Amino acid sequence: MSWNSAERDPPRGDDPLEHLLFRQHWVISRTQALRHLSPGAIRHRVETGRWQRAHRSVYVAMTGSIGLAQRRWIAILATRGVLAGFSALEALGLKGYPKPYTEILIPFSRRVIALPETAVRRTRCLPVEHALAGSVPPVTTAARALVDAAQWAHDDSEAAAVIAAGFQQRLVAGDEVHTVLARMRGVRREQLIHRAAESAAGGSESVSEIEFLDLCRRNGLPEPSRQVVRRDSAGRKRYRDALFDDYGIHVEIDGSQHMEVRAWAADMRQHNDLAIAGARLLRFTAWQVRHEPADVARQLRAALMAAGWRPGRPGQVA
Repeated sequence: MSWNSAERDPPRGDDPLEHLLFRQHWVISRTQALRHLSPGAIRHRVETGRWQRAHRSVYVAMTGSIGLAQRRWIAILATRGVLAGFSALEALGLKGYPKPYTEILIPFSRRVIALPETAVRRTRCLPVEHALAGSVPPVTTAARALVDAAQWAHDDSEAAAVIAAGFQQRLVAGDEVHTVLARMRGVRREQLIHRAAESAAGGSESVSEIEFLDLCRRNGLPEPSRQVVRRDSAGRKRYRDALFDDYGIHVEIDGSQHMEVRAWAADMRQHNDLAIAGARLLRFTAWQVRHEPADVARQLRAALMAAGWRPGRPGQVA
């Protein structure tokens, strides 16, 4: 786990206390410390400044500033909980969704003292299979972390985006998110999570592609295949964001990366290759898919009907 990677050499001796401190980034609970030291020895280390008291029952066995790794461990040991949501995903390697606080999951009935920079979440459902076995620090599985992150997200857009990112960055695959949801009750944004996970597992690589798929479903349009591989005139692999294969219609959802000159030129070459081959290519920006869905649906419907599709006729299902 990246934030917990030691940037120092491990202890050379066999002192179990030193090895414990190393594993926990020099953070230790009072209960753990008392297995190795007397109460007087602990008090002496605090009074002389060798240890810092981070919480009523947690110490940091070093001087100087407390970093992210220490804050995570302080939250875990003070609450006896597990890293969850965005914090768990960050620990598991997800890129792009850092939070300035630690998210901890604990049983619903457990009482804890508030901690700074910590969001303590409670749950009535945390089965053994939702925790990553043997992990240091304790953390939920990636699938459970995605469900929790999505229901705790700032808004629906962030919720859908983090689900898509979890699949795109290969933290989860297949039905893992659906399996977690099946064990839980009263999940916020449950339907959104279901749809986002289904779309991402089916090949949508970004939140804009998931929104495009939802747009097709809402408007009674055929459901496209996603992230389909095709070869251009030079034999290179090209990926289509969406493909209505029965009608020869390709769709690209353009993000900001398409505005870069070299990417723009490459995109134009791909467009020309498709036109030469007799296919149709529709391009929309992610902004249009989100903020002008009616106009996108109108253009898409017109292209499909020009290619032979009629409302009520089954379309290709990915």
